[in-house]
Amino acid sequence: MTSFILRSASPAKTKADAVVVGIVQSSPSGGRKQAKGASASAPGLELAPGAEDVAKAYGRKLRPLLASLDVKGTVGEVTRIPTSGVIGAPLLVLVGLGTDPQPADVRRAAGAAARAVTNAASVAVALPAETAAEVRAVAEGWALGAYTFTTYKQDTAKDDTTAGDVVILSGGARRKEVVTALEEAQVVTRAVAATRDWVNTPPGDLRPPAFAESAQTRAKELGKGRGAPKITLRVLDEVELAELGCGGILGVGAGSSAPPRLVEITYAPKGATTHLALVGKGITFDSGGLSIKPAQGMHEMKSDMAGAAAVIQATFAIAELGLPVKVSCFAPMAENMVSGDATRPGDILTMYGGRTVEVLNTDAEGRLVLGDALVRAVETEPDLIVDVATLTGAMVVALGNKMAGVMGSEEVVAQVVAAGTSAGEPIWAMPIPEEMKQRVTSSKIADLAQHDWVRWGGGLFAGAFLREFTDGRPWAHLDIAGPSYNAGGPDGHLTTGGTGFAVTTLVDLARGLA
Repeated sequence: MTSFILRSASPAKTKADAVVVGIVQSSPSGGRKQAKGASASAPGLELAPGAEDVAKAYGRKLRPLLASLDVKGTVGEVTRIPTSGVIGAPLLVLVGLGTDPQPADVRRAAGAAARAVTNAASVAVALPAETAAEVRAVAEGWALGAYTFTTYKQDTAKDDTTAGDVVILSGGARRKEVVTALEEAQVVTRAVAATRDWVNTPPGDLRPPAFAESAQTRAKELGKGRGAPKITLRVLDEVELAELGCGGILGVGAGSSAPPRLVEITYAPKGATTHLALVGKGITFDSGGLSIKPAQGMHEMKSDMAGAAAVIQATFAIAELGLPVKVSCFAPMAENMVSGDATRPGDILTMYGGRTVEVLNTDAEGRLVLGDALVRAVETEPDLIVDVATLTGAMVVALGNKMAGVMGSEEVVAQVVAAGTSAGEPIWAMPIPEEMKQRVTSSKIADLAQHDWVRWGGGLFAGAFLREFTDGRPWAHLDIAGPSYNAGGPDGHLTTGGTGFAVTTLVDLARGLA
C-alpha cells in the first residue's frame, strides 16, 4: 500500500529511487511563472515550479538532453532519464503540464507519472505543490493513476508495481491547510477507487442483492470506532418496494431472477444547515430488456450502475470527512433482463407517488428507477437534489465520452458545474427546452411517456422526464454515460474501466454547501 508524505526538501538532493518534475511549454510572449533557473531547458520548454534545484543541477546540459529525447511537454507526456549522479536520485521522470498548468493538469500529470514509476520503494514528487489545491491534485492524481483492478487475476504480484512511499515536495508542507488537503485527498481517492471496483466487478457477481449487501458492509466498516461518523443505511427488498408501490424499480427488475433493491442512506451531522439529497441509477446489468441491445459492447453494460456507486461512495466520503451537510442518499438497484416476466413495450407502470408511465422502450429503463427514488428523495424535504446516472447515449453523442452533461434548476446546475471544475471533472450545462414537456406528457393512455423514439434531443427528453418527479424542488440531473467508463487505455489519472466519475464532484459540491 502506498503511503503519502509531505516534505519541504530539495528534489535534487533527495535519495528517493525516483524524482518526478514537471515540464511546461513556454508561451511565445513569456512572462509566466516558471522554475528559477529553468532557462537551461530546451527551447520552448521550462521546468515547472518545484523543480528549481533540478534545473540548477543540470544547468546547460538540460537543453540538448531534452531536445535529443524529443520532449514536447504536452499534458501527461512522460520521459524517464537516468541521472548518472547529476542529482541524488538515480531516475528523473519528466511529466508534461501543458502551457498554463492548472490543478486539473497537475492531477492528470501525476496520474501518468504514477504508472511510469514502477517497482520503486520511494518516489519524490516535485510537481507544482505550493497551494492546498495543487497538493490535493498531486495526491489524487497519483493515487488514481496507480489504481489497478486485479480481483479476478490469479497472479497479482506482477501487477503490484506501485511505489511504497510517495513524498510530495511542497514549500507549504507545514501549513495546516496543505496537510488537511493531503489527508482529505486520500479519503476521496479511496471512495473513487471503491466506486471503480464496483463498476469493474463482473455483473454476475454484483447483482442487486449483492450490490446492496456490499454497500451495507462498507457502511458498517465506516461506522466502527470512536469518533466514527454516524450513518444509517436501509435496504428495501422487493416485498417492501411492492408495498410502497415503487412500480418503476419493480418494472425494470421484473425480468431478472435477482430481485431489485433500494438502498437509502442518511448522514445527519450535528449543526448541519443544508440538506443535500443524492440519487443514483443502479442498473447492475442492462441487456436493454425486450428492446434488447446489440451484442457488441454489451459487456460494458456492467457499468450501468456507476451512478449508484458514485452517490453511495460520495455519501461515505462526505461522512468520513465530517462535512457539516446532511445527506440523504437513494440508490435504486435493478437488473434489466429478458424473460417471460419482463416489462413489455406498451405496459403501464404506476410509479411511487401514483403517477402512471407508458413504457415504450425497455432500454430506457434508468429514468424509471430514478423516478421512484426521486419521489422518495423529495419526501425528505432537501434543499437541493442531484441525481447521477449513466442515462443516455444521446448525451455521449452530444458531448463525447469524457464530459458529463448537467441540466435542471439554474442555480443547482451552476453549483454542480463549479464543483466539477474544482474536482477536475469536466461538466457541461445542457438545457431542458419547453417542447420536452410536451413530449414527456404526450402519452394518450398514461400520465407520462417514458420514451418517444424521436431521434433528436434524447438526453434532454430524459432530463425533462426526471423533472416530473422532483416536485419543483431545486434539482440537477448529471448524465455521466460518457465519462463513467473508459473503454480505451489509461489517460492521466483515469485508468481503463470504471473511472469513478462524479464522486469528487459530489464531495466538492458538499464542501461548497458547507
